[in-house]
Amino acid sequence: MRIAIDAMGGDHAPGLIVAGALEAAREWQDTELLLVGDPAAIEPLLGDRKPANVKIVEASEVIGPEDEPVRAVRRKKGASMVVAGRLVKEKEADAMLSAGNTGALMATGLLVVGRLEGIERPALAPMMPTMDDVGVLALDLGANMDAKPEHLLQYAIMGSLYRAKVHGIDKPRIGLLNVGTEAKKGNETTKAAYDLLAEAPIHFIGNVESRDVLNRNCDVLICDGFAGNIMLKAMEGAAGTIFTALKDAFGQSVMTKLAAAIMLPRLKALKKKMDYKEHGGAPLLGLDGLVVKCHGSSDVVAVKNAVRQARIAIQNKLVDSIAAEINGK
Repeated sequence: MRIAIDAMGGDHAPGLIVAGALEAAREWQDTELLLVGDPAAIEPLLGDRKPANVKIVEASEVIGPEDEPVRAVRRKKGASMVVAGRLVKEKEADAMLSAGNTGALMATGLLVVGRLEGIERPALAPMMPTMDDVGVLALDLGANMDAKPEHLLQYAIMGSLYRAKVHGIDKPRIGLLNVGTEAKKGNETTKAAYDLLAEAPIHFIGNVESRDVLNRNCDVLICDGFAGNIMLKAMEGAAGTIFTALKDAFGQSVMTKLAAAIMLPRLKALKKKMDYKEHGGAPLLGLDGLVVKCHGSSDVVAVKNAVRQARIAIQNKLVDSIAAEINGK
């Protein structure tokens, strides 16, 4: 297996990206990691004991967070993200990872890697943490602001295959995000999507509400990018506010500080439970190659987990399975 890593993308690039890649290379010596970027910036980070399964692929440019995605992908042909995408397109790599500009990565997926035949809209599918530590795969959470019922059907099929192939869940439960659990709830899109999902070859459990997602009311959550991204940001904001409020409350007196000392291990465990880094990255499903979006502030753990995630998807022929299911082959 060969995995291309955009070494120049992300808040902590190239330092922590390269460090995470080195950890992964030592852990999985059957996988060749291609660090795409500026050799002058990458080579000093490799040290004297560079693993044999790590190689540098030169890229002369970088797409930054301020760049307009489509224009940057079209004009910066030598950007690390674009070069990594080309490696996947030309079958010189089995997958690519990037913590860079999300819009640019989506554009790279569409313009460089290309869509699978039969797929109208690829979807960004991150894992949302749940209280039982299993997580919910949610798609789409931001790649497409609008979606037709047929797009939601494709999201469900791809998400179901991903949970089965990568996470080993037998008959993953598919839920449609809605304002109520009744079959006739929602807007015209969700009502039409409900009927399509009910007839699809998946384990569709009906409409689900966002308030129950953290308790894993389904294994795959289907929604358009607009509603999904609002839900995700609301949950992130609520979690941050709760931890800030707890910190303030525990710091008010000697007694509360003693209580905080006692509660600290449990609070750290809860914070870890809600930490995106434990899940690696979010795949862009529906492309003719495996593309994984890592969080912009990914550290060593996040990069290593993203490599692990990509390895499992490659081993289980995820992209081929999606193509076969969508096209009935």
